[in-house]
Order: sequence, then structure tokens, then C-alpha cells
Amino acid sequence: MRKIIVWPMMLVLILLMMAPGAYAEGPFRVAGYDHEDTQHVWTDNLFFVRMQEKTGVEMTLEQYTTAESWAKAKAAMFADGGELPDAIFKAALTPQETLQWYAEGKLIDLKPYLEESCPNLWALLKTHPEWEQAITLPDGAIVALPALDELQFNNAMWINKSWLDSIGMAVPTTAEELTAVLRAFRDYDMNTNGNSKDEIPLTFSSLWDLRFLAHAFGINANDYYMTMSEDGTVSEILTSDANRAFLTWLNLLWTEGLLDESGFTGLRSLSSSTEEDAAIVYGMMMASSPIELVNSSALDQYVLLEPFVYEGKQVYRDLTGDVVRGTFAITSACADPAALLKWVDYLYTEEGFILAEAGVEGEEFAWNDDGTWLWEHSADMLMSSVLPEATIRSGTSMPGWASVSFQQKIDEAATVRLINAISRLHELDSEPYPLVWLTAEQQSRVDALQYAIGSYAERQMTWFVAGDVALTDETWNEFCNTVKELGVDEMVGIWQSAADSRY
Repeated sequence: MRKIIVWPMMLVLILLMMAPGAYAEGPFRVAGYDHEDTQHVWTDNLFFVRMQEKTGVEMTLEQYTTAESWAKAKAAMFADGGELPDAIFKAALTPQETLQWYAEGKLIDLKPYLEESCPNLWALLKTHPEWEQAITLPDGAIVALPALDELQFNNAMWINKSWLDSIGMAVPTTAEELTAVLRAFRDYDMNTNGNSKDEIPLTFSSLWDLRFLAHAFGINANDYYMTMSEDGTVSEILTSDANRAFLTWLNLLWTEGLLDESGFTGLRSLSSSTEEDAAIVYGMMMASSPIELVNSSALDQYVLLEPFVYEGKQVYRDLTGDVVRGTFAITSACADPAALLKWVDYLYTEEGFILAEAGVEGEEFAWNDDGTWLWEHSADMLMSSVLPEATIRSGTSMPGWASVSFQQKIDEAATVRLINAISRLHELDSEPYPLVWLTAEQQSRVDALQYAIGSYAERQMTWFVAGDVALTDETWNEFCNTVKELGVDEMVGIWQSAADSRY
């Protein structure tokens, strides 16, 4: 039971004067996007109540719950004559929106305020200059603040270690070793259910999935097939000898029945493996987590397969990087940007991350004596009310820094194993191409080129893998010539120009 204490009026006034942010003009009008699936209702969410208590910053909140409604709202707010909010939170700003509305004077440059008003974010940026570079416009301005997360999930390789142990094979470290392992998975009754034909050596759900195996041939490219060398040179991988060797290897795996037959349909062979008593059929999977494909009791069978060695090196694609841009911005309508920046700066601390991720100790979660933490509520209550009503981090990316240490301390063994595996992969992976700023004209051209090149290349490479088109010198030359004709060199030029113009 809470005690009600009546304070002398003078003491109340002193405390109000001392409260962080008490000087701020307000309330501030803040708009943003959080999908209805999160079940967040900003006006009722305890996160905002607790943030006001900690910072003294009062807000009126406008939440949009669909991407369509938020896109329309942004367009109306930032149109000439539109009514700008003071700030946008979970803003989902595109690079083009950031550039345009800054150029029009509707979003302000936050960099002059950061050292004084955002000391926690400023310290992170100075410790990680690549993060600062990623959010800095070509003219040196920082207009939108980021989400900083060194534990963003990747599309990883997971292998059934129990199966490996049962046949006495080591964890594969090269494409050749993996081929031998997959053959063994195919040929033996690995799940000992009396059916030696129900095992799927390697499951995937699209060619996009399989492209994460290209690292076995030294390839690390983004979705535009672009990669950048250490000296800053941009190149495409589609017409490379490495890509041909990679596709040839995939065709071998397909021909020998080592790849999931349903992989190219977009409908992965989701057998009954997610049922608790089901036989496990997957030897290796491409997924962010094994939980997507197997039941929880089988999770400990799977381990992260580290990147393969190619010519003495390990490369692997960092899918998202550490930085999500465009999560928070302040408009020219705001009379006190410093106050709002001090509010958001709290989210770049571990305490702020915990508040957004897990709520308050003693109410939503508790610390154990061994330094781990656990939720205070049942799984059903956690999903139905605690996470929607007391936390805010799920859904659209929000400004702040994610504490890997706190996440690793959760008292849940399966989650910790996954977190540690992803953390290990992050030690080995790298971004194939950095975050840059494309102009509206560049983005429009890139979209058109990607539609033509991507549609053709994905279809043709799928045919090569599945054997619908034999990969010969003639067909390979035709593929390369067509990709060139569709403008891949122009695409390289655009990305090279963008890389060269980084601040």
C-alpha cells in the first residue's frame, strides 16, 4: 500500500525547481508510428509516464498505428502550411525525407546541441566514429537520431550439432566440408525415426537466404549486389568469377538433393517439427533463430555455424549494421530543442534501455541474487499486458542504445544461448557497404535499376541453381552481358559517388 505524504509547500517548490527538465516549455507535441500489432497505446503506456517523472518533460502524444496512416500524416505535417509537431518519435524517417525536410528548414540540425544536451549519445558517437558518420549528412549536420544496437539479429547458419556428434563429424569450416556433412545428413536416418528419407539436409526459404552462403566463396554483398573494399572502391558481385563458382556449388547441392525442395517456392517445408513430440528433420537451416522451425525442446540441438574459411579469411554479411537511422527528429516548430534532447538522451543509457525494454525493477522484472533477471509475471500476462502497457521498445525502431549486457543477463537459458550466438557472429561479420545518403534523384534511379537488374538476376540465378538453365560459358556470358545492359555499371557509379561524398 502506498503512503500519501503531504509536503510543505516550500519544499515542493524547491523540488520542482531541481527536477530535471523542469525549465522546459511544454507540453511538447510529439508524433510517431507504432504499429497496432504491438498493442502499444502511447497515451496509456507507462513508459511515457515514467519518462516524464525522470525528466520533467511533458508531452502530448500522437500515435499512428499503420504505415499508411503515418506516411500520410508525415506528408501533411511537412507540407507547406502543415502543422508541424515539436518532434517525431519512432519516426521511421527515410533518408530522402530527412534530406528534403532539413533542406526546407522543417527539421533542424541537432549536432550543435548534442555535446551539451545529449552527453550520453555524444559519448557513444565519439567512441564509435562509424556510428556518427552513418547519421551525419554530407554537409556535416545530424538531423535525425538513431537506434544503436550491436545485437540486431542476422540471417545466420544453424547446424544440428547432435546429428554431427552422432555420425562423428566435426563442425564444417569450408564449403567442401559442409558438402560432405550434408551428404551424411541425407544418407542416414539422422532423427532415428525409421525413415531415412524425411531428413532435409539444408533448408532455406528463397535465393535471398542462400546468398548468405556466398561468403564461402569470399562474397560479402548487400541486397543491391554491391560491396566496398577497404580502400573505398565499390564493385558489383553479379558478374564476378566468385559468383559463378558459388552458383555452381549451389547447383551441385541441389542436384544431389541436399537443399530443401520447397526452398524456392517461398513456402519452407514446415513439417510438424514445431510440435513438441515431432521428429526433427532439419540438419542445417538459414534463419535468424532455430525457434522459427523447431520446437523449444529441440533448440539445444542447434548451434551457430560460424562463417566458413575462404582463402584463409572469414567474411559474413552484417545484415543491418549497428545503426538504424531516422528514429527521432526535432522540427523548426520546437521552442526548446535542448529539453527534448535531454529527454531522449536518457534512452542512450543502460537505465533508459532497461526502462524501454523491461520496465521498472520490482514491478515488471526482478534481479536474482546471481545477477540475472527475470520477468515478474507469467508468459501470458507478459504478452497480453506487461509488454504492451509498460514497455515501448518493440515495434518501430526507437531512439536509444541497446545494452547487450542486460540482454545477456536474462534468466532464460535458450534466450541467452541465442544472444551469445548472435553476439559471436557479430564479432565476425561486417557490413558489405556503409550507410550513405542518396539524393532523391539518385534513389529514384537506383530503384528503377534495381527493379530491372534484380528481377532478371534473381530469376536467372535461381534457374542456374535448380538446373533449369545449365551454367555454361555461353549461358554465363549471356547472363553477364544482360546484367551489364540493364545498367549494373551505372548502379556501381551511383553507389561509388554516394560513398565518396560521405562526410
